[in-house]
Amino acid sequence: MTELSAVVVNYNSGPFLERCLGSLMRAEGAPAEIIVVDNASTDGSEGRAGQHPPVRMIRNEENRGFAAAANQGVGLSTHPYVLLLNPDARMTGGSLEALVKMAEERPRAGAIGPLVRNADGSLQPSARKVPSIGEALGHAFVGPFVPNNRWSRAYTMADWDRRSEREVEWVSGSAMLIRREAFDQVGGFDEGYFMYVEDVDLCTRLRAAGWTVLFTPEAEVEHESGVSSRARFRRLAFEHSRSIYRYFSQHRAHGPAVLLKPFVRVALWLRALLVSRGRPR
Repeated sequence: MTELSAVVVNYNSGPFLERCLGSLMRAEGAPAEIIVVDNASTDGSEGRAGQHPPVRMIRNEENRGFAAAANQGVGLSTHPYVLLLNPDARMTGGSLEALVKMAEERPRAGAIGPLVRNADGSLQPSARKVPSIGEALGHAFVGPFVPNNRWSRAYTMADWDRRSEREVEWVSGSAMLIRREAFDQVGGFDEGYFMYVEDVDLCTRLRAAGWTVLFTPEAEVEHESGVSSRARFRRLAFEHSRSIYRYFSQHRAHGPAVLLKPFVRVALWLRALLVSRGRPR
């Protein structure tokens, strides 16, 4: 056991939750405690956690969103490091103990992201840069239809093979080790984000407070993206755009850029409309 807690936010994840929890308990350097915060699932998936006695289950009466539920779980944790792991993700390689050791050896690391793969073994670009406005527009409008475009490649750092440790601007909340001290200092996740972009916002605030955000291949995760959101794809396309606009308003709309807010709002609404008419990926 390590000085590590794990928090899993669940919503209608079916058998993936049980698989996730099993992988945590089998991992080298398994968490000393595992907290599942269930956001009012209706598929019975929260009952699967009961098959693992070390797991502490917190049941919410309504879907509070990822950010609020993650804050809830982290607030109940009792160790200096907390692994956030999506229920549709599982540990597949490396060591959680090595992840914690890396955090201990780098005392200014506020968040660390492991290597993440898709179910087919391909790399998931879970460590990225915060895009410029031009890159963001190109990725937002071209990316959903032509994924390998130059703007999306720049944003996802596609030319980097993820074989080496690296300081990055943000790592995905689907699999993120956080230093509890840093998380508490910046006030945790902004609960104004119901879903999406809360991880970018957290990492931005961590870096602004003097912490670093790191990527490491020392631990490996397989992530089956969007398991709990597929049935709500079209509605969540608009939620994604709303979150992007919130981030832009908070972190980019300063000085002359404030004049872009109406344009950005309309552009993001149009993007959501276009994406929602496509097929869920």
